[in-house]
Amino acid sequence: MLETCVSPHLGMAQRDHVQLDWHPPDRVLERARPVAWTCGCRATVYELFQRGGQGFIRRTLQHDDGHRVDESHRWSITETRTTWTALLSGKAR
Repeated sequence: MLETCVSPHLGMAQRDHVQLDWHPPDRVLERARPVAWTCGCRATVYELFQRGGQGFIRRTLQHDDGHRVDESHRWSITETRTTWTALLSGKAR
């Protein structure tokens, strides 16, 4: 049986893409909920989180010996969704 991916994959990073700043997870929004995510079949998975008018993007690097989680800055929901769209299209990493 052929398995298909149901979540999006990132587009190729464009030459002039914006480099996002990644930081260790912050407990301030630990109760935020994921509202979108990329496919888990890749070594790097991204999730869009939001709570209380703010949002951020979580990046999980999956390795054979574990994983590493980093998060973006907190933005307004509008700014977070704009950054999420840029990430998916290859305009940000």
